[in-house]
Amino acid sequence: MYKSRTFRRIKVVVPGNTVKMQYRRRKPSKAKCAGCGKLLAGVPHELPLKMKNLAKTKKRPERPYGGMFCSACTRQLLKQKAREA
Repeated sequence: MYKSRTFRRIKVVVPGNTVKMQYRRRKPSKAKCAGCGKLLAGVPHELPLKMKNLAKTKKRPERPYGGMFCSACTRQLLKQKAREA
């Protein structure tokens, strides 16, 4: 099961001063902007188990469209909505 590269290999020094191989799940890819594809700042890329335990404010920025669009795309989107209204 651990031979596939689904799990990453980490060398860890265990008590007794021996080096052992540990297998841990890989992290999911970083969140990207839905508009331009730029990496989103302030959005952690963690395993679902860790994300579940994070506070809602730690999962994404607290602004309209936070966690979906970058700040530049959000600014453009809000300008368009204001012009339509």
